[in-house]
Amino acid sequence: MSDTDSTDPAIAPVRRHIRWHVLVFLAPAFLVYTAVMILPLIETLRLSLFNMVEGQLSFVGFNNFRVLFTDPRLSADFWNALSNNVIFFIIHMLVQNPIGIALAAMLSVPSLRFAGFYRSAIFVPTLLSFVIVGFIWKLILSPIWGIAPSLMDWVGLKWAFSPWLGKPESALITVSLISVWQYVGIPMMLIYAALLNIPDEVLEAAECDGITGWSQFWKIKLPLILPSIGIISVLTFVGNFNAFDLIYTVQGALGGPNGSTDILGTLLYRTFFGFQNQLGDRSMGATIAAVMFLIILAGVSLYLFVIQRRMRRYQF
Repeated sequence: MSDTDSTDPAIAPVRRHIRWHVLVFLAPAFLVYTAVMILPLIETLRLSLFNMVEGQLSFVGFNNFRVLFTDPRLSADFWNALSNNVIFFIIHMLVQNPIGIALAAMLSVPSLRFAGFYRSAIFVPTLLSFVIVGFIWKLILSPIWGIAPSLMDWVGLKWAFSPWLGKPESALITVSLISVWQYVGIPMMLIYAALLNIPDEVLEAAECDGITGWSQFWKIKLPLILPSIGIISVLTFVGNFNAFDLIYTVQGALGGPNGSTDILGTLLYRTFFGFQNQLGDRSMGATIAAVMFLIILAGVSLYLFVIQRRMRRYQF
């Protein structure tokens, strides 16, 4: 008789007990998240398929999306807001994240004095209310009572000053840079934490091979923090296509001047709730919100299923 045919009655399979306490602790957070996030999302997606017909809410399928994309009354505002949103995101990707990475690299230098003070000073604006930030920058950049003209005159650059928030060609860039100033501390801290997690043995081996300074950053550190950079890019994408508060504070719900700073968030606000002489339309507002959700879902899915897989192959 083989060993596989013989069983020891004293040995019994170990039964794992269900950890009910884990479900008990997760239940409050799950219920709150469901009530605040999941149910409103489902209701928004459902509402985007309905419209008011003769005073009754009727199912119209994807007709709301067709109207949003093609109807002259809405499509011009939608495509303008979408293009502004893309530019808003690109500016953050090309300005905010590289600056955050560079600041984290400099602050991670062991010989840098007052590094803690610099980190705190750069991160503090992210803790401020967007209302305060918007109001302060409107005062600073005001051509009438702002301090920007005086400061530029003090350094001999008053000729370069312009009412940037009041010009359609510069308003979006100006608001984007204000947002960069406020939130650059987030990528800086995430990259800084990633740099601190690099094993000392790797850096010591690089120094033994003569790789030091910025050459060490480009050849050793940067490849090791690529996953963190990917996460920062996704957070930037999601945050920018959900943006509303700073634009609303600085330029108002119309995204002025002449819609040059109008993004999907402000368009959603005006369409859903109404603004000035414009009546609110819940169905079209829900349609814009559904489009925003699909854009964000597509971007996050692209990162998770395409970019992250390639990064894993690169690492391992």
